[in-house]
Amino acid sequence: MTKKEITIQLPSGLEARPVALLVQVASQYESEIHVQSEGRTVNAKSIMGMMTLGLDMGETVVVTANGADEAEAIKNIEEYLSKAK
Repeated sequence: MTKKEITIQLPSGLEARPVALLVQVASQYESEIHVQSEGRTVNAKSIMGMMTLGLDMGETVVVTANGADEAEAIKNIEEYLSKAK
């Protein structure tokens, strides 16, 4: 299992479109991927789950991946969330 703390740098935070793109990134991997914020944990491959977190720019989340491609999954999710557009 790989776990990483990531600060969201997307200017709009994780509203509908950025969440959909994050789910697309996460869905490329076989690993189970979860995002944790303020004691709540959701499946990173679930649009509805991710939307319930209501994350804004500057907030920090913990991303956990467990599986054969976990390191690559965490790396690419961090890369996506760290984009300052």
